[in-house]
Amino acid sequence: MEKSSTLDYINQMFPTEASLSGVEPLMQKVHNEIRIVDTEILAAVRQQSNSGTKAKEDLAAATRAVEELMYKIREIKTKAEQSETMVQEICRDIKKLDFAKKHITTTITALHRLTMLVSAIEQLQVMASKRQYKEASAQLEAVSQLCSHFDGYRDNPKITELRDKFKNIKQILKSHVYSDFSSLGTGKETEESSLLQHLTDACLVVDALEPSVREELVKNFCDRELISYQQIFEGAELAKLDKTERRYAWVKRRLRTNEEIWKIFPTSWHVDYLLCIQFCKLTRSQLEDILENLKEKPDVGTLLMALQRTIEFEEELAEKFGGSGSTRNVTNDFEESDKPENNNNNNNNNQTVLDIRKKYEKKLAAHQDDDKDLAVPGAGFNFRGIISSCFEPHLMVYVDFEEKTLMENLEKLVQEETWDMDDGSQTNILSSSMQVFLIIRRSLKRCSALTKNQTLLNLFKVFQRVLKAYATKLFMKLPKGGTGIVAAATGMDGHIKTSDKDERMICYIVNTAEYCHKTAGELAENVSKIIDAQLADGVDMSEVEDEFSAVITKALVTLVNGLETKFDIEMAAMTRVPWATLESVGDQSEYVNNIKLILNGSIPVLGTLLSPVYFQFFLDKLASSLGPRFYLNIFKCKQISETGAQQMLLDTQAVKTILLDIPSLGKQTSGAASYSKFVSREMSKAEALLKVILSPVDSVADTYSALLPEGTPSEFQRILDLKGLKKADQQTILEDFSKRGSGISQVPIATSAVQAAAPVVVVSQQASSYGAMIASREDVLTRAAALGRGAATTGFKRFLALTEAAKDRTDGPFRKLFNA
Repeated sequence: MEKSSTLDYINQMFPTEASLSGVEPLMQKVHNEIRIVDTEILAAVRQQSNSGTKAKEDLAAATRAVEELMYKIREIKTKAEQSETMVQEICRDIKKLDFAKKHITTTITALHRLTMLVSAIEQLQVMASKRQYKEASAQLEAVSQLCSHFDGYRDNPKITELRDKFKNIKQILKSHVYSDFSSLGTGKETEESSLLQHLTDACLVVDALEPSVREELVKNFCDRELISYQQIFEGAELAKLDKTERRYAWVKRRLRTNEEIWKIFPTSWHVDYLLCIQFCKLTRSQLEDILENLKEKPDVGTLLMALQRTIEFEEELAEKFGGSGSTRNVTNDFEESDKPENNNNNNNNNQTVLDIRKKYEKKLAAHQDDDKDLAVPGAGFNFRGIISSCFEPHLMVYVDFEEKTLMENLEKLVQEETWDMDDGSQTNILSSSMQVFLIIRRSLKRCSALTKNQTLLNLFKVFQRVLKAYATKLFMKLPKGGTGIVAAATGMDGHIKTSDKDERMICYIVNTAEYCHKTAGELAENVSKIIDAQLADGVDMSEVEDEFSAVITKALVTLVNGLETKFDIEMAAMTRVPWATLESVGDQSEYVNNIKLILNGSIPVLGTLLSPVYFQFFLDKLASSLGPRFYLNIFKCKQISETGAQQMLLDTQAVKTILLDIPSLGKQTSGAASYSKFVSREMSKAEALLKVILSPVDSVADTYSALLPEGTPSEFQRILDLKGLKKADQQTILEDFSKRGSGISQVPIATSAVQAAAPVVVVSQQASSYGAMIASREDVLTRAAALGRGAATTGFKRFLALTEAAKDRTDGPFRKLFNA
């Protein structure tokens, strides 16, 4: 304990003087404890001394025991070596005897098998000379098995002699079999009933020989069968294309007639299958020669009939021989004889050659019965197209015929088209379009049944030309304006007169072109699925789709121009109103009422027939034309008094209201918000112009600059003319206006409404003297998206792309559109 702790302990034990009386007892207790600890320490020291001595004694004893164990192990090892030497000496003579016995057994077995082989070969030679095919087939298997045991004795002269003799016997059997089969098909088999059974047994021998023997026999038989076919159909009478069907009738009749006779062949040989392959290859070669040597183009009917019959025949063969051959895992025929013989029980060596032959007769009989149900192996051979593919290079006459037929039907359908809808029609498209695709689908079905190769691709190109021709028919049916240099110079090329019937027809053409655009893409998808994969990349309808898009564009332009032309009389009536002498402001003018009547007569029909995206475009184009045109028409008036300006301002507001009501009138209000903003912006310019005319003379310049900041000096001078100011009075005002430094460039005032070349690009056009305002493409796409229909599919985005691409083209409907 630390010193401080000890002191604390003592103070704790003896806190007062009175407690010091307990010191002696405590000291006595401590001395007792010290004595006890000393006694324990002494005992422990003594015990440890005694333990060390005992441990040394135990270690010495263990060491002695180990030495004794090592000595005994050395003795055991020495005795084991002596025992091994003794055993080897004892067994040396036994091994010699064992090896001798094994060699003797092997020699006896080999001699026994040699005896069996000699006997079997002699019996086989007798069977071969007597043409005992059934017995010889089993004997061949037995001899082959016995010969396999002597593969290690090939250098032995006797074995070599026996092998050569066996080889000669097989060659004799082969020649006998070929000789006997040469009579098959000559009619002798019907006279000699035993001949068929004899040939059936010969097939067993062929199966026992090498596979090449069977292949050669079947090939010779097929060649012999087809000699008569080749002679018949190479003659001048039947070597014609229109006789093709008789070729297939010949082989089917041959197969049917000789079915009973050919049962001599094992089913596993598939003679009829191989015969049909040879027939197809020969027929293809002959048809190729016929087609190549034609002096003129073949008749389409004859060519298609021959092709159709060929395809039907190929389908029959594919169905008949389409099953995949089943392979058989037959147990090794010689498994039992290959088992090692028991050295202790060598009593089975007396097996005779007759027993072996009987065993294989049973196996061959069982194998023959099982083969009756075997399916014909396809062997990777495809009958479809094996003959018919030779027609492919000569089918352009068929494609030309189809094109001629389709074009004639197209002309007929267009001539019979009423260009109006039947009562109750829900499609709002021309019936001729559906009929065109119907005849195209029929043509596609006919062709795909015959071929799916290059001919189908050529026919698809015909479909493209037919659809382009139909697009041209639709394009030419649209009402035309003035043509020629005079019309272009006078601005009359955009003046197209359209009746209510024409407007309906134009809507039908728009819907029809949209239907054709969509269906043409679906047609291309269908063709790409059925045509050969390597030709699928050539299936593309983008050009045809562009043609129908061009028709849609031109039709909508024509529709707008036709409606604009109806406003010509009303615009002229506006200029004939005596605005300078009006005494009071009354109701809206008559020309405004007529404008409303025109729109009320056309808009409801157009709203019903056109889709939302096209109707919205029509509205934008109409507003972009009528607003600037109304603005320009104010300048055509001779003079406008204050009362006249007030009346005209009232008329302007009435026209604005009429235009804002058009979406409701057409029952299509999906884009009304953006359209209303557009109309308000366009018509506000005319209102601003009239307010300038109404302003006092001394503040007219300030008003003009404030309301029409983009105006020009020439336009301002024209406003002064409308106010009726004299030239002298105008000079002072014009000078003051010029000093303001408007910085606006001089732009001539347009004399007529500017006609847009492409309806998708031009969204608004200000026909004032300071030029035209054209909305960006983004504005157009935004408006199209607001209609709830994807603009990228059939709407504005595609029109934009086509319109831009058309600017660089030298021909086609779009180029005509820009040149119109």
